[in-house]
Amino acid sequence: MTIKQDTRIHRTTMFKVPDAENQRKLMEAYQTLSKTQVKGDQPYILYVCAGLAADEPLSKGYTVVAHTMFKNVEDMRYFDNECAAHAAVKKTAASLGMTEPPLAVYFEGQPALSK
Repeated sequence: MTIKQDTRIHRTTMFKVPDAENQRKLMEAYQTLSKTQVKGDQPYILYVCAGLAADEPLSKGYTVVAHTMFKNVEDMRYFDNECAAHAAVKKTAASLGMTEPPLAVYFEGQPALSK
């Protein structure tokens, strides 16, 4: 994948966590991730946000959604394979009674805002 200078890697991860208390725990784990993520000695995730999915038919049973943004694919791969803060989120998620594994997708995109 060739990445242009001003593009970012946007990743969305969706979870099916049926219990409201466990949903809260997962969102808290993402809050902790946002404060503790480092690569070397520097924060490397450009953006982290997690919240409850709207209770709508389009949600298809997904209850918690997380969005992360990275400078490049290498940083996202570090997130998946080496980041201790993300490992803690994965451990928390695995303990919350998910009805199936999370769904994660990512894309390369250049933010465009209209004025």
